[in-house]
Amino acid sequence: MKNVFGNSVSVTLYGESHGAAIGAVIDGIAPGIAVDEEFIASLLLLRRPSDALSTSRREADPFTIESGVFGGFTTGTPISIRIPNGDTRSKDYGELQYKMRPGHADYTAQQKYNGFSDYRGGGHFSGRITAALVAAAGIIIPALNKKGIYIGTHISRCACVDDAPFTDYENDIKALNAKQFAVLDDKKGEQMKENILKAKSNGDSVGGVLETAVFGIPAGVGEPWFDTVEGLLSHALFSIPAIKGVEFGDGFSLCDMTGSCANDAFYYDENGAVKTRTNHNGGINGGITNGMPVIFRCAVKPTPTVSVEQETVNINTKENTTLSAAGRHDPCIVHRARVVIDSITAITLCDMLTTKFGTDWLAK
Repeated sequence: MKNVFGNSVSVTLYGESHGAAIGAVIDGIAPGIAVDEEFIASLLLLRRPSDALSTSRREADPFTIESGVFGGFTTGTPISIRIPNGDTRSKDYGELQYKMRPGHADYTAQQKYNGFSDYRGGGHFSGRITAALVAAAGIIIPALNKKGIYIGTHISRCACVDDAPFTDYENDIKALNAKQFAVLDDKKGEQMKENILKAKSNGDSVGGVLETAVFGIPAGVGEPWFDTVEGLLSHALFSIPAIKGVEFGDGFSLCDMTGSCANDAFYYDENGAVKTRTNHNGGINGGITNGMPVIFRCAVKPTPTVSVEQETVNINTKENTTLSAAGRHDPCIVHRARVVIDSITAITLCDMLTTKFGTDWLAK
């Protein structure tokens, strides 16, 4: 079982949803990067459930940085961040040892690990593990910001309601990062919330689309073929539970354009910088950044745990049966997933940037 991602900068995840703790180990981070624990806590707050739109499981996420940081700065050695689990109710998952939840990894995990996987709360496959990713990114994101690189995600679509599009990337990103419910049009956000609560009242769930913008990334980052920007980001993004689709720029809509429309024409701006008139390709050509904002969207499926009765199987009795989910679950995870998207994007781009400029680049 491989839980390591990255080359120059890598992140290892560990833990289970109902185990003693979850955590991350970051390797390859340069020495001398300032670490702001209050900022890490603020990111974890954006991921944490806090109202009726989310699960009633309430984890305080009191993280501990156990190595790799001294005197408020990275030392250059592996950074270990540990987050204990506290609000667990494993008894809610008793019958799930043999009853396979539709839409979850219960059956596939049982097959891969020969029946030894921890089924409580989804075990290592749980979205709970994303808290460790967010904590790790809490060290990387401020370092990227100091380099003029900003990442922001908004809820482009949720529960059949569309948000306003990005218009001013830099200011839109800063506004989004200050919001618990990340939309550009707050009225649209209220409509989304109403529809989420309607689904919850019916014992069901909803999904949505998250759109991410990376502003300020320089041209020339990425590799052709196997380590393209799209390839590595997609690899990382698809590791997040519930992500079922990723598209860059105009994505599938490019199929309906002519080449002359889909191409992004180049020009020199008043400062002599090369830019493009449009950004249909999402700031990437040939798998490499072209200096324009990197734009991509992620499809987030509805939360698979619902109280609506569903068909399933009992792998112990070898019988068909039904299941109505007990325990605590989210009617929607889209609003909580947005900071996870930002985090995995920061980690992936940090790895790519240090591959190009060297591991000490972030600290300079």
